[in-house]
Amino acid sequence: MNANFPTVTIDVILDRHSAKEVLTTILHSILFHRLFGTVKPQTFEVLDVTMPGVSDPEMEQLVTEKVDIFWKGIESGANKRGQMIVTFSEKRAKKSWFQVYVGEEDVPWEQWIVNAEMRQPKSEDRQEFNANLASTLLKALNVMLTHTSSERGRTAVPLITNATGISPFPIKIAVKVGGVEIG
Repeated sequence: MNANFPTVTIDVILDRHSAKEVLTTILHSILFHRLFGTVKPQTFEVLDVTMPGVSDPEMEQLVTEKVDIFWKGIESGANKRGQMIVTFSEKRAKKSWFQVYVGEEDVPWEQWIVNAEMRQPKSEDRQEFNANLASTLLKALNVMLTHTSSERGRTAVPLITNATGISPFPIKIAVKVGGVEIG
């Protein structure tokens, strides 16, 4: 597999109160910036930060499922760190040794890694924790905007040969807790 595709990392420290909402918002914002079909936008308000999202039942279901899997993985184990990895791929013809067509394969062209750590702040530290989390969300949005508008971010996108649906490219969201993929 070709590992020369861009990888964008977002680190976030969450608490039980806002974890699902923040992860949902980050995933929606990544999808908003990387879906190339007709996207119906929506916005998410988290800790006074407005972030873009995608209003599409299929994408909303995918994000909800993956965030729920992440949450259950964190809640059921001792490990309070995990990752949500969004991979965008393109379909390419797969050939055998003798250049004979043997089907299609997904070849990644970009990956987004959201490193999440769960912490429970003391009640007297809640305001500072929320301010730091809001700052992290703003930084994450800035990373998304900077990357997708950069030369490297633009040239990573392969030619769009199939314009049906909300995304002409396969999307995979993997969930890892403690380094082990779950769900």
